[in-house]
Amino acid sequence: MSASASVTARRLAAAALAAGALVSVAALPATAADHRPARPTVEISAVQADSPGRDDRSNRSLNKEWVELTNTTRQSVNLNGWTLTDDSGHRYTFNHYRLAGRATVRVHTGVGRDTRTDLYQDRRAYVWNNDHDTATLRNDRGRLVDDESWGHRRGGRH
Repeated sequence: MSASASVTARRLAAAALAAGALVSVAALPATAADHRPARPTVEISAVQADSPGRDDRSNRSLNKEWVELTNTTRQSVNLNGWTLTDDSGHRYTFNHYRLAGRATVRVHTGVGRDTRTDLYQDRRAYVWNNDHDTATLRNDRGRLVDDESWGHRRGGRH
């Protein structure tokens, strides 16, 4: 074997080893510091903070203000004891409600009759600020599940 062929063979071997090292590093599991939080099983999928039309404080107008939650999994999720709050501390607590898999529910501000797809806070005043606010969803242990902000920069995921 000539000297140049030997050098070429060594360079090829070194390149193959380096490539193998890179592949093995990429295949290692991520550390806890690198791990992103899992997507929530229930997320705030939409917010309508500003009721369409004039804000006349009518129940009809109040119910056009809502927060929509979506279960992103196939399994139903028991929301009993979960809370939905705004920046001012208004709190809605879910009572005996189970959100079906891949289902969505709207939580309206005004008075109404709860159904599988629509829940009502039974309030007589607006909750969500039109210009800026944050809707925060917490589970029955008080842990943050999701939040959605508008009009200011805060830790929202959407």
